[in-house]
Amino acid sequence: MSGTSLPTHIPQELTKYFWDVKPETVNPATHPYFVINRLLDKGGLDAARWVVRTFPKDDIIQTIKTVRDFSPRSARFWAHYFGIPDEEVACLQASYLTMRRAHWPF
Repeated sequence: MSGTSLPTHIPQELTKYFWDVKPETVNPATHPYFVINRLLDKGGLDAARWVVRTFPKDDIIQTIKTVRDFSPRSARFWAHYFGIPDEEVACLQASYLTMRRAHWPF
């Protein structure tokens, strides 16, 4: 991650996207990939706007390229939005998509 100063907490209105953890313990400065992924994949427009305003573009792009926890639909959208070729996005690779379908065929 870049040297940009990041917030140490999630805004209250975005905590609903962190239903499986204690939102008050999620620190965007120490877990930026997790926060970026969760909000871009599961969040709405409010979450996407906060991510784009808060995190450096290079960090967002790196997250999209490397984190496999994006849905294929979200990954394709964000890859297109940021001009990232599908072949550079880990969760869009054929081998990963095949494994994903085997474990979750929906």
